[in-house]
Amino acid sequence: MTDNSTAGPAPALFTWEFATDPYPAYAWLRENAPVHRTALPSGVEAWLVTRYADARAALAEPRLSKNPAHHAESPHAKGKTGIPGERKAELMTHLLNIDPPDHTRLRRLVSKAFTPRTVALFAPRVQELTDQLIDAFVADGRADLIHDVAFPLPIYAICDLLGVPREDQDDFRDWAGMMIRHGGGPRGGVARSVKKMRNYLAELIHRKRENPGDDLISGLIRASDDGEHLTENEAAAMAFILLFAGFETTVNLIGNGMYALLRNPDQRERLEASLAAGESGLLATGVEELLRYDGPVELATWRFATEALTLGGQAVAEGDPVLVVLAAADRDPERFTEPDTLDLSRTDNQHLGYGHGIHYCLGAPLARLEAQTALATLLRRLPELRLAVEPGDLRWRGGLIMRGLRTLPVEFGTRAGDPQV
Repeated sequence: MTDNSTAGPAPALFTWEFATDPYPAYAWLRENAPVHRTALPSGVEAWLVTRYADARAALAEPRLSKNPAHHAESPHAKGKTGIPGERKAELMTHLLNIDPPDHTRLRRLVSKAFTPRTVALFAPRVQELTDQLIDAFVADGRADLIHDVAFPLPIYAICDLLGVPREDQDDFRDWAGMMIRHGGGPRGGVARSVKKMRNYLAELIHRKRENPGDDLISGLIRASDDGEHLTENEAAAMAFILLFAGFETTVNLIGNGMYALLRNPDQRERLEASLAAGESGLLATGVEELLRYDGPVELATWRFATEALTLGGQAVAEGDPVLVVLAAADRDPERFTEPDTLDLSRTDNQHLGYGHGIHYCLGAPLARLEAQTALATLLRRLPELRLAVEPGDLRWRGGLIMRGLRTLPVEFGTRAGDPQV
Protein backbone atom coordinates (compact mmCIF):
# COMPACT_ATOMS: atom_id res chain seq x y z
CA MET A 1 0.00 0.00 0.00
CA THR A 2 1.09 3.57 -0.64
CA ASP A 3 2.62 5.30 2.36
CA ASN A 4 -0.11 7.67 3.54
CA SER A 5 1.71 9.19 6.49
CA THR A 6 1.60 12.66 4.88
CA ALA A 7 -1.68 12.28 3.03
CA GLY A 8 -3.81 13.86 5.72
CA PRO A 9 -6.83 12.27 7.41
CA ALA A 10 -8.91 9.73 5.55
CA PRO A 11 -12.18 11.16 4.17
CA ALA A 12 -15.51 10.35 5.77
CA LEU A 13 -17.37 7.67 3.85
CA PHE A 14 -21.10 6.98 3.49
CA THR A 15 -22.29 10.38 4.73
CA TRP A 16 -24.92 12.38 2.86
CA GLU A 17 -22.17 14.72 1.67
CA PHE A 18 -20.26 11.70 0.38
CA ALA A 19 -23.37 10.44 -1.43
CA THR A 20 -23.67 13.75 -3.29
CA ASP A 21 -20.11 13.56 -4.63
CA PRO A 22 -18.08 10.49 -3.64
CA TYR A 23 -15.36 11.01 -6.24
CA PRO A 24 -12.90 13.11 -4.18
CA ALA A 25 -13.01 10.50 -1.41
CA TYR A 26 -12.46 7.71 -3.91
CA ALA A 27 -9.49 9.61 -5.38
CA TRP A 28 -7.95 9.77 -1.89
CA LEU A 29 -8.49 6.04 -1.39
CA ARG A 30 -7.01 5.17 -4.79
CA GLU A 31 -3.90 7.16 -3.95
CA ASN A 32 -3.46 6.29 -0.29
CA ALA A 33 -5.44 3.16 0.61
CA PRO A 34 -6.44 1.39 -2.62
CA VAL A 35 -7.65 -1.73 -0.79
CA HIS A 36 -9.20 -0.33 2.36
CA ARG A 37 -11.00 -2.10 5.21
CA THR A 38 -13.86 -0.07 6.63
CA ALA A 39 -17.04 -0.38 8.66
CA LEU A 40 -20.12 0.01 6.50
CA PRO A 41 -23.28 1.80 7.71
CA SER A 42 -24.79 -1.63 8.50
CA GLY A 43 -21.92 -2.42 10.84
CA VAL A 44 -20.42 -5.03 8.52
CA GLU A 45 -16.67 -4.62 7.94
CA ALA A 46 -15.57 -5.04 4.33
CA TRP A 47 -12.67 -4.36 1.99
CA LEU A 48 -13.14 -1.59 -0.61
CA VAL A 49 -11.15 -2.07 -3.83
CA THR A 50 -10.71 1.26 -5.67
CA ARG A 51 -7.98 1.01 -8.35
CA TYR A 52 -8.91 -0.13 -11.83
CA ALA A 53 -6.32 -2.90 -12.16
CA ASP A 54 -7.14 -4.31 -8.71
CA ALA A 55 -10.89 -3.98 -9.36
CA ARG A 56 -10.73 -5.81 -12.68
CA ALA A 57 -8.66 -8.58 -11.11
CA ALA A 58 -11.03 -8.90 -8.13
CA LEU A 59 -14.12 -9.13 -10.35
CA ALA A 60 -12.62 -12.15 -12.10
CA GLU A 61 -11.01 -13.74 -9.03
CA PRO A 62 -12.46 -17.26 -8.51
CA ARG A 63 -11.48 -17.18 -4.81
CA LEU A 64 -13.97 -14.36 -4.30
CA SER A 65 -17.29 -16.15 -4.11
CA LYS A 66 -20.74 -14.64 -4.62
CA ASN A 67 -22.27 -17.14 -2.18
CA PRO A 68 -23.05 -15.49 1.20
CA ALA A 69 -22.47 -18.85 2.87
CA HIS A 70 -18.76 -18.04 2.66
CA HIS A 71 -19.17 -14.93 4.81
CA ALA A 72 -17.59 -15.40 8.23
CA GLU A 73 -20.12 -13.01 9.71
CA SER A 74 -20.28 -11.93 13.31
CA PRO A 75 -23.65 -12.06 15.10
CA HIS A 76 -24.26 -8.32 14.67
CA ALA A 77 -23.67 -8.62 10.89
CA LYS A 78 -26.00 -11.56 10.32
CA GLY A 79 -28.29 -11.04 7.36
CA LYS A 80 -26.89 -7.58 6.55
CA THR A 81 -25.34 -8.52 3.23
CA GLY A 82 -27.29 -8.97 0.03
CA ILE A 83 -30.85 -7.87 -0.72
CA PRO A 84 -33.07 -7.37 2.32
CA GLY A 85 -35.72 -10.06 2.65
CA GLU A 86 -34.42 -12.40 -0.04
CA ARG A 87 -33.43 -15.11 2.47
CA LYS A 88 -36.82 -15.26 4.16
CA ALA A 89 -38.57 -15.15 0.80
CA GLU A 90 -36.53 -18.14 -0.44
CA LEU A 91 -35.05 -16.08 -3.27
CA MET A 92 -31.36 -16.70 -2.56
CA THR A 93 -30.62 -18.99 -5.52
CA HIS A 94 -30.16 -16.26 -8.10
CA LEU A 95 -27.22 -15.22 -10.26
CA LEU A 96 -25.85 -12.66 -7.80
CA ASN A 97 -25.53 -15.23 -5.01
CA ILE A 98 -24.14 -18.35 -6.68
CA ASP A 99 -20.93 -19.65 -8.24
CA PRO A 100 -20.17 -22.22 -10.94
CA PRO A 101 -21.37 -24.77 -11.76
CA ASP A 102 -24.86 -23.62 -10.67
CA HIS A 103 -24.16 -20.11 -11.96
CA THR A 104 -23.12 -21.50 -15.34
CA ARG A 105 -26.25 -23.63 -15.59
CA LEU A 106 -28.72 -20.92 -14.60
CA ARG A 107 -27.09 -18.17 -16.66
CA ARG A 108 -27.21 -20.37 -19.75
CA LEU A 109 -30.99 -20.71 -19.35
CA VAL A 110 -31.64 -16.97 -19.67
CA SER A 111 -28.68 -15.68 -21.67
CA LYS A 112 -30.41 -16.08 -25.03
CA ALA A 113 -33.11 -13.63 -23.93
CA PHE A 114 -30.50 -10.87 -23.55
CA THR A 115 -28.29 -11.23 -26.61
CA PRO A 116 -27.85 -8.02 -28.63
CA ARG A 117 -29.80 -9.60 -31.51
CA THR A 118 -32.72 -10.63 -29.30
CA VAL A 119 -32.78 -7.29 -27.53
CA ALA A 120 -32.77 -5.46 -30.88
CA LEU A 121 -36.12 -7.10 -31.67
CA PHE A 122 -37.47 -5.41 -28.53
CA ALA A 123 -36.38 -1.92 -29.69
CA PRO A 124 -39.77 -0.87 -31.16
CA ARG A 125 -41.49 -1.69 -27.86
CA VAL A 126 -38.92 0.34 -25.89
CA GLN A 127 -39.44 3.28 -28.26
CA GLU A 128 -43.21 2.95 -27.92
CA LEU A 129 -42.99 2.93 -24.12
CA THR A 130 -40.67 5.94 -24.11
CA ASP A 131 -42.96 7.99 -26.35
CA GLN A 132 -46.03 7.07 -24.30
CA LEU A 133 -44.32 8.23 -21.12
CA ILE A 134 -43.24 11.52 -22.69
CA ASP A 135 -46.70 12.07 -24.21
CA ALA A 136 -48.12 12.16 -20.68
CA PHE A 137 -46.18 15.31 -19.71
CA VAL A 138 -44.76 16.93 -22.85
CA ALA A 139 -47.45 19.65 -22.96
CA ASP A 140 -46.75 20.70 -19.36
CA GLY A 141 -43.33 22.25 -19.99
CA ARG A 142 -41.94 20.56 -16.89
CA ALA A 143 -41.39 17.06 -15.54
CA ASP A 144 -39.48 14.95 -13.07
CA LEU A 145 -37.40 12.77 -15.38
CA ILE A 146 -36.86 10.15 -12.68
CA HIS A 147 -40.52 9.66 -11.82
CA ASP A 148 -41.90 10.24 -15.31
CA VAL A 149 -39.38 8.40 -17.52
CA ALA A 150 -36.31 6.81 -15.94
CA PHE A 151 -38.27 4.81 -13.35
CA PRO A 152 -41.29 3.48 -15.27
CA LEU A 153 -39.53 2.68 -18.57
CA PRO A 154 -37.34 -0.23 -17.35
CA ILE A 155 -40.09 -1.55 -15.07
CA TYR A 156 -42.57 -1.91 -17.93
CA ALA A 157 -39.87 -3.23 -20.28
CA ILE A 158 -38.64 -6.00 -17.96
CA CYS A 159 -42.23 -6.90 -17.06
CA ASP A 160 -42.98 -7.36 -20.76
CA LEU A 161 -39.93 -9.58 -21.18
CA LEU A 162 -40.77 -11.68 -18.12
CA GLY A 163 -44.38 -12.08 -19.20
CA VAL A 164 -46.06 -10.13 -16.39
CA PRO A 165 -49.59 -9.30 -17.66
CA ARG A 166 -50.17 -5.61 -18.38
CA GLU A 167 -52.92 -5.45 -15.75
CA ASP A 168 -50.41 -6.51 -13.06
CA GLN A 169 -47.50 -4.29 -14.07
CA ASP A 170 -48.55 -1.32 -11.94
CA ASP A 171 -48.27 -3.56 -8.86
CA PHE A 172 -44.68 -4.28 -9.85
CA ARG A 173 -44.12 -0.56 -10.28
CA ASP A 174 -45.39 0.05 -6.73
CA TRP A 175 -43.19 -2.70 -5.23
CA ALA A 176 -40.14 -1.50 -7.15
CA GLY A 177 -40.81 2.05 -6.02
CA MET A 178 -40.78 0.94 -2.40
CA MET A 179 -37.43 -0.77 -2.97
CA ILE A 180 -35.91 2.41 -4.35
CA ARG A 181 -37.45 4.72 -1.75
CA HIS A 182 -36.22 2.56 1.14
CA GLY A 183 -32.95 1.47 -0.45
CA GLY A 184 -30.85 3.39 2.03
CA GLY A 185 -33.24 3.47 4.95
CA PRO A 186 -35.13 0.93 7.02
CA ARG A 187 -34.79 -2.49 5.46
CA GLY A 188 -38.32 -3.49 6.37
CA GLY A 189 -39.89 -1.65 3.43
CA VAL A 190 -37.67 -3.45 0.95
CA ALA A 191 -38.24 -6.82 2.65
CA ARG A 192 -42.04 -6.36 2.46
CA SER A 193 -41.81 -5.61 -1.25
CA VAL A 194 -39.58 -8.63 -1.80
CA LYS A 195 -42.12 -10.85 -0.03
CA LYS A 196 -44.98 -9.48 -2.15
CA MET A 197 -42.98 -10.07 -5.32
CA ARG A 198 -42.16 -13.61 -4.21
CA ASN A 199 -45.81 -14.43 -3.57
CA TYR A 200 -46.84 -12.97 -6.90
CA LEU A 201 -44.09 -14.79 -8.83
CA ALA A 202 -45.08 -18.13 -7.29
CA GLU A 203 -48.65 -17.55 -8.50
CA LEU A 204 -47.47 -16.35 -11.93
CA ILE A 205 -45.21 -19.39 -12.42
CA HIS A 206 -48.19 -21.62 -11.65
CA ARG A 207 -50.34 -19.73 -14.18
CA LYS A 208 -47.61 -19.87 -16.85
CA ARG A 209 -47.22 -23.61 -16.34
CA GLU A 210 -50.94 -23.98 -17.05
CA ASN A 211 -50.95 -21.48 -19.94
CA PRO A 212 -47.41 -20.77 -21.22
CA GLY A 213 -46.61 -17.91 -23.55
CA ASP A 214 -43.70 -16.50 -25.53
CA ASP A 215 -41.97 -14.89 -22.57
CA LEU A 216 -39.00 -15.45 -20.28
CA ILE A 217 -40.86 -17.03 -17.35
CA SER A 218 -42.55 -19.50 -19.69
CA GLY A 219 -39.12 -20.24 -21.15
CA LEU A 220 -37.73 -20.98 -17.69
CA ILE A 221 -40.62 -23.33 -17.00
CA ARG A 222 -40.11 -25.12 -20.32
CA ALA A 223 -36.41 -25.51 -19.56
CA SER A 224 -37.29 -27.06 -16.21
CA ASP A 225 -39.79 -29.42 -17.81
CA ASP A 226 -37.18 -30.40 -20.42
CA GLY A 227 -34.80 -31.66 -17.75
CA GLU A 228 -32.69 -28.59 -16.95
CA HIS A 229 -33.30 -29.21 -13.22
CA LEU A 230 -34.66 -25.74 -12.50
CA THR A 231 -36.62 -25.75 -9.25
CA GLU A 232 -39.57 -23.44 -8.66
CA ASN A 233 -37.48 -21.49 -6.16
CA GLU A 234 -34.75 -21.09 -8.77
CA ALA A 235 -37.27 -19.94 -11.37
CA ALA A 236 -38.79 -17.42 -8.95
CA ALA A 237 -35.36 -16.21 -7.83
CA MET A 238 -34.26 -15.82 -11.45
CA ALA A 239 -37.33 -13.75 -12.35
CA PHE A 240 -36.91 -11.70 -9.17
CA ILE A 241 -33.26 -10.82 -9.73
CA LEU A 242 -33.81 -9.97 -13.40
CA LEU A 243 -36.44 -7.51 -12.25
CA PHE A 244 -34.56 -6.22 -9.20
CA ALA A 245 -31.17 -5.87 -10.90
CA GLY A 246 -32.62 -4.95 -14.27
CA PHE A 247 -34.70 -1.95 -13.36
CA GLU A 248 -32.79 0.12 -10.81
CA THR A 249 -29.54 0.06 -12.76
CA THR A 250 -31.36 1.45 -15.80
CA VAL A 251 -33.27 4.02 -13.73
CA ASN A 252 -29.94 5.36 -12.54
CA LEU A 253 -28.24 5.13 -15.93
CA ILE A 254 -30.94 7.28 -17.53
CA GLY A 255 -31.17 9.68 -14.56
CA ASN A 256 -27.44 10.07 -13.94
CA GLY A 257 -26.82 10.25 -17.68
CA MET A 258 -29.29 13.04 -18.31
CA TYR A 259 -28.04 14.95 -15.27
CA ALA A 260 -24.46 14.69 -16.57
CA LEU A 261 -25.57 16.01 -19.96
CA LEU A 262 -27.39 18.93 -18.34
CA ARG A 263 -24.27 19.76 -16.32
CA ASN A 264 -22.03 19.51 -19.41
CA PRO A 265 -23.84 21.56 -22.07
CA ASP A 266 -20.99 21.34 -24.60
CA GLN A 267 -21.30 17.54 -24.63
CA ARG A 268 -25.07 17.68 -24.76
CA GLU A 269 -24.96 20.05 -27.74
CA ARG A 270 -22.55 17.70 -29.55
CA LEU A 271 -24.96 14.83 -28.99
CA GLU A 272 -27.99 16.84 -30.11
CA ALA A 273 -26.20 17.87 -33.30
CA SER A 274 -25.19 14.27 -33.97
CA LEU A 275 -28.75 13.03 -33.49
CA ALA A 276 -30.15 15.81 -35.69
CA ALA A 277 -27.77 14.69 -38.44
CA GLY A 278 -29.10 11.15 -38.18
CA GLU A 279 -25.86 9.76 -36.77
CA SER A 280 -25.86 7.16 -33.99
CA GLY A 281 -22.16 6.71 -33.27
CA LEU A 282 -21.89 9.43 -30.66
CA LEU A 283 -25.00 8.14 -28.88
CA ALA A 284 -23.45 4.67 -28.56
CA THR A 285 -20.05 5.87 -27.29
CA GLY A 286 -21.82 8.50 -25.22
CA VAL A 287 -23.84 5.98 -23.22
CA GLU A 288 -20.63 4.05 -22.51
CA GLU A 289 -19.01 7.26 -21.30
CA LEU A 290 -21.98 8.06 -19.08
CA LEU A 291 -21.64 4.56 -17.59
CA ARG A 292 -17.99 5.30 -16.83
CA TYR A 293 -18.37 8.90 -15.70
CA ASP A 294 -21.21 8.53 -13.18
CA GLY A 295 -22.55 5.03 -13.53
CA PRO A 296 -25.62 3.47 -11.94
CA VAL A 297 -23.76 0.87 -9.86
CA GLU A 298 -21.34 2.47 -7.42
CA LEU A 299 -20.11 -0.73 -5.79
CA ALA A 300 -20.27 -4.20 -7.30
CA THR A 301 -22.40 -6.63 -5.34
CA TRP A 302 -20.95 -8.63 -2.46
CA ARG A 303 -18.06 -11.06 -2.76
CA PHE A 304 -16.57 -13.25 -0.01
CA ALA A 305 -13.07 -14.71 0.20
CA THR A 306 -13.17 -18.50 0.15
CA GLU A 307 -9.54 -18.60 1.32
CA ALA A 308 -6.87 -16.16 2.40
CA LEU A 309 -5.56 -14.11 -0.52
CA THR A 310 -3.79 -10.85 -1.35
CA LEU A 311 -5.55 -7.97 -3.11
CA GLY A 312 -3.59 -4.87 -4.06
CA GLY A 313 -0.93 -5.72 -1.51
CA GLN A 314 -3.42 -6.27 1.32
CA ALA A 315 -3.96 -9.60 3.07
CA VAL A 316 -7.64 -10.56 2.92
CA ALA A 317 -8.70 -13.29 5.33
CA GLU A 318 -10.97 -16.20 4.51
CA GLY A 319 -14.61 -15.16 4.92
CA ASP A 320 -13.94 -11.43 4.54
CA PRO A 321 -16.44 -9.45 2.42
CA VAL A 322 -14.97 -7.59 -0.56
CA LEU A 323 -16.71 -4.73 -2.37
CA VAL A 324 -15.26 -3.57 -5.68
CA VAL A 325 -15.85 0.18 -6.06
CA LEU A 326 -16.72 0.51 -9.72
CA ALA A 327 -17.16 4.28 -9.44
CA ALA A 328 -13.61 4.67 -8.17
CA ALA A 329 -12.06 2.26 -10.68
CA ASP A 330 -13.73 4.00 -13.61
CA ARG A 331 -12.12 7.32 -12.66
CA ASP A 332 -8.63 5.89 -12.18
CA PRO A 333 -6.11 8.18 -13.97
CA GLU A 334 -3.82 5.18 -14.40
CA ARG A 335 -6.40 3.77 -16.82
CA PHE A 336 -8.39 6.71 -18.24
CA THR A 337 -7.09 9.99 -19.67
CA GLU A 338 -8.68 12.97 -17.86
CA PRO A 339 -11.02 10.64 -15.98
CA ASP A 340 -13.02 13.45 -14.32
CA THR A 341 -13.92 14.93 -17.73
CA LEU A 342 -17.04 13.82 -19.60
CA ASP A 343 -16.10 13.03 -23.21
CA LEU A 344 -18.92 11.39 -25.17
CA SER A 345 -16.55 10.50 -28.01
CA ARG A 346 -14.18 8.52 -25.75
CA THR A 347 -13.42 5.24 -27.49
CA ASP A 348 -10.71 3.75 -25.25
CA ASN A 349 -13.34 3.02 -22.65
CA GLN A 350 -13.22 -0.45 -21.14
CA HIS A 351 -15.17 0.72 -18.10
CA LEU A 352 -16.35 -1.63 -15.38
CA GLY A 353 -19.83 -0.16 -15.14
CA TYR A 354 -21.42 -3.53 -15.80
CA GLY A 355 -18.76 -5.60 -14.11
CA HIS A 356 -16.25 -8.03 -15.58
CA GLY A 357 -15.80 -11.78 -15.76
CA ILE A 358 -18.45 -14.45 -15.43
CA HIS A 359 -20.77 -12.12 -13.49
CA TYR A 360 -20.74 -9.43 -16.19
CA CYS A 361 -24.23 -7.92 -16.24
CA LEU A 362 -26.55 -10.20 -18.20
CA GLY A 363 -28.97 -7.36 -18.97
CA ALA A 364 -26.36 -4.91 -20.29
CA PRO A 365 -27.67 -5.01 -23.90
CA LEU A 366 -31.21 -4.20 -22.73
CA ALA A 367 -30.03 -1.42 -20.41
CA ARG A 368 -28.00 0.13 -23.22
CA LEU A 369 -31.00 0.00 -25.55
CA GLU A 370 -33.27 1.62 -22.97
CA ALA A 371 -30.72 4.33 -22.13
CA GLN A 372 -29.97 5.16 -25.75
CA THR A 373 -33.67 5.29 -26.60
CA ALA A 374 -34.64 7.38 -23.58
CA LEU A 375 -31.81 9.91 -23.86
CA ALA A 376 -32.17 10.37 -27.63
CA THR A 377 -35.96 10.74 -27.41
CA LEU A 378 -35.81 13.19 -24.51
CA LEU A 379 -33.30 15.38 -26.31
CA ARG A 380 -35.32 15.23 -29.53
CA ARG A 381 -38.73 15.92 -28.00
CA LEU A 382 -37.87 18.34 -25.17
CA PRO A 383 -36.20 21.46 -26.63
CA GLU A 384 -34.42 23.94 -24.36
CA LEU A 385 -34.21 21.25 -21.71
CA ARG A 386 -32.82 22.60 -18.44
CA LEU A 387 -32.74 21.88 -14.72
CA ALA A 388 -35.70 23.35 -12.83
CA VAL A 389 -33.71 23.58 -9.56
CA GLU A 390 -30.16 24.36 -8.54
CA PRO A 391 -27.86 21.33 -8.62
CA GLY A 392 -27.27 21.71 -4.89
CA ASP A 393 -30.98 21.18 -4.26
CA LEU A 394 -30.95 17.70 -5.77
CA ARG A 395 -30.71 14.71 -3.44
CA TRP A 396 -29.06 11.37 -4.08
CA ARG A 397 -30.58 8.19 -2.73
CA GLY A 398 -28.72 6.65 0.15
CA GLY A 399 -27.58 3.09 -0.24
CA LEU A 400 -24.47 1.01 -0.65
CA ILE A 401 -24.58 -0.51 -4.12
CA MET A 402 -26.55 1.83 -6.38
CA ARG A 403 -25.97 5.48 -7.20
CA GLY A 404 -28.94 7.55 -8.37
CA LEU A 405 -30.92 10.74 -7.95
CA ARG A 406 -34.17 10.84 -6.03
CA THR A 407 -35.66 13.36 -8.47
CA LEU A 408 -34.57 15.24 -11.59
CA PRO A 409 -36.98 18.18 -12.13
CA VAL A 410 -36.62 19.86 -15.51
CA GLU A 411 -38.26 22.52 -17.66
CA PHE A 412 -38.44 22.66 -21.45
CA GLY A 413 -40.21 24.11 -24.48
CA THR A 414 -42.52 22.32 -26.89
CA ARG A 415 -42.15 21.11 -30.45
CA ALA A 416 -44.66 21.19 -33.25
CA GLY A 417 -46.54 17.93 -33.47
CA ASP A 418 -46.36 17.05 -29.80
CA PRO A 419 -49.64 16.64 -27.88
CA GLN A 420 -51.07 19.90 -26.59
CA VAL A 421 -53.46 20.60 -23.75
